[in-house]
Amino acid sequence: MREKNPLVHCITNYVAMNIAANTLLAAGASPAMIHTPEETADFAKVCSALTVNIGTISPSWLDGMKRAILSANDSNIPWVFDPVAHFATPYRSMATKELLNLNPTILRGNASEILGLSGGTSEARGVDATDPVSAAENAARDLAKEYNSVVVITGEVDFVTNGKKNFRVSGGSKLMPSVTAMGCSLTCLMGAFVSVAEPLSAAISSLVLFSEAGSRADKLANGPGSFSSLFQDQLSLITPDDFDKCKWVEED
Repeated sequence: MREKNPLVHCITNYVAMNIAANTLLAAGASPAMIHTPEETADFAKVCSALTVNIGTISPSWLDGMKRAILSANDSNIPWVFDPVAHFATPYRSMATKELLNLNPTILRGNASEILGLSGGTSEARGVDATDPVSAAENAARDLAKEYNSVVVITGEVDFVTNGKKNFRVSGGSKLMPSVTAMGCSLTCLMGAFVSVAEPLSAAISSLVLFSEAGSRADKLANGPGSFSSLFQDQLSLITPDDFDKCKWVEED
């Protein structure tokens, strides 16, 4: 991924833009934050991957998302979908269904979001998961088969499936949920990896890099503020040799 320095088209939320862009730069990719419908279709064609996050969705942004996804699909460019709090409002739920039907290459969400997408019930009301990862694993497998996607549930121990093979990724830091836009940044990083690797490997690789950087930053941080900057540093300092030695992955 670092050798190719992929250009990743990130349609993400206002809160995440700066953090996600810096995450991609630290990891070795090149971010572009373009969302207006007048140019998303044209821009998606020239990128290595597209990522879509509905965190601060609006009618104009939804139009831009759909145009970008259709263009990416036509050009065989992979795309990653992050259905942030899709259950929060009827409008958000409607938008998520429309985008999900365009078959994302990778679908990433927390347990409550993934559970809700499959028709399951959850007590979640905002962006944070209230359900354990284990509660959504069957839903993830079903979604992977239905949409021919790799599905990722992020949590204390992440779960990854393509409907046939299942993996768990541990590591990271307990401080990560205290830093805004970490998950949104991870979605963008998945876009960088899926531009150079098949989807299952790309999803796992992005999780491993996040886990390793988070684990290293945790040892140096005094709290969420210092953790955020240290995490960015560690993303840039991890070498391919370090990456190959990571032991965070287990296959079911």
